[in-house]
Amino acid sequence: MTITWVVVIALAVLVVVLLAIGGWALQTANRLDRLHVRYDLSWQVLDGALARRAVVARAVAADAYGGGPQGKRLAALADAAERAPRSTREAAENELSAALAMVDPASVPVALVAELAEAEARVLLARRFHNDAVRDTLALRERPAVRALRLGGTAALPTYFEIAERADTALGVSRRLSARVVLLDDTGAVLLLSGSDPAFASADGDPAPRWWFTVGGAVQQGETLHEAAAREVEEETGLRVDPDQMIGPVWRRDAVIDFNGSVIRSEEMFFVHRTRRFEPSPAGRTGLERSYIHGYRWCDETMIQELVASGEAVYPVQLAELLAQANELADELADARDIVPRRQLQSIR
Repeated sequence: MTITWVVVIALAVLVVVLLAIGGWALQTANRLDRLHVRYDLSWQVLDGALARRAVVARAVAADAYGGGPQGKRLAALADAAERAPRSTREAAENELSAALAMVDPASVPVALVAELAEAEARVLLARRFHNDAVRDTLALRERPAVRALRLGGTAALPTYFEIAERADTALGVSRRLSARVVLLDDTGAVLLLSGSDPAFASADGDPAPRWWFTVGGAVQQGETLHEAAAREVEEETGLRVDPDQMIGPVWRRDAVIDFNGSVIRSEEMFFVHRTRRFEPSPAGRTGLERSYIHGYRWCDETMIQELVASGEAVYPVQLAELLAQANELADELADARDIVPRRQLQSIR
C-alpha cells in the first residue's frame, strides 16, 4: 500500500513537472512567434525606407548630374540596391551611400536636399528598429533550453542589417533642439499660428503655401527646455508664463524642415500649458518671425481636422488625435512636477 502511494505521488509530481515544462514551452514558442512577426515587420519597414531612399537618389542623380555619366552611375546604383536580394543588400546599399556622399549639396535644390535628409533619417530609424528586433529574437532563440527543445522550429535565425550612416553635415543639414508648446484655452482648444516660408519664390507669382503650427522655437545656449518654452510663448504671443508651470516635455518629434533656404533636422520637445483665451500680440516677435507668421487661430479637434481636410498642413501631424491627451495633462497642472518625471516621453509625428 505504501509503495502504491509513493508511485502515485511520483507520477503526480511527474505530471505536474511535465505540465509546467509544457506550459513554459508553449508560452515561449508563442513569444518567439511574436518576435519573429516583429522581425518580419521591421524588415518590411526597413525595406520600404531603403526603397524610398533609392527613389530620392534617382531624383538627385537627375538634378545633380543631368544625363552625364555620374548621374547614370548613381541611378544605376539606386536601381541595383533596390533590386538586390537580402544576402547582398548591405553591400549594394553601402555602394549607394558612398555615391550619394560624393554629391555636392549645392548642386541640388534645397527641397531635394531636405527630401534626401528625411529619407536617410527614415532609413536610420528603421534600421535601428530592425536591429532591435533581431537582438531580442536572437536573445531568446539562443537560450539553451529553447535550442534543446527546438522551440524556434525551422525559422532561419534573424540577421542584423549594417550600413554606413552619413552625418547631417555632409548634406549641409543643421541640427536644432526646439521647445514647442501646446497652448490650451479653457475650452480645450489649442493656439495655432499660421506661417509660410519667407524664402519661397514662385515663377508664376503664386503665394507661398501656408501651414499651421504650435508656438515654439529653438533652444538658446544656456537655456533649459522649460525656459525656452516659456520664452517662446512670450515672444510669439505676449503671454508670460513661469517656466515651472510648463508641463513636460511630454512628446518628442523628429522632423527635417526645408525653411528659409536651409535644411534643418529639428528635435522638437513638446510642453503643455493651459490659459484663458487671449489675443496674441506680435510685439515680441523677431524680424524673421514677423516675416513668416501671418495669423493665428484657436482650434479644437474638429477644426484641426477641417484644416487638414481642406488641404492645409498642421504640425505636428498627430495634433488632432493627441489634443484630448494634452487637455488631460493640463488638468493635472497642480501635480505636474510629480507626474511628468514618471511619464515616458512619447514619440509623435
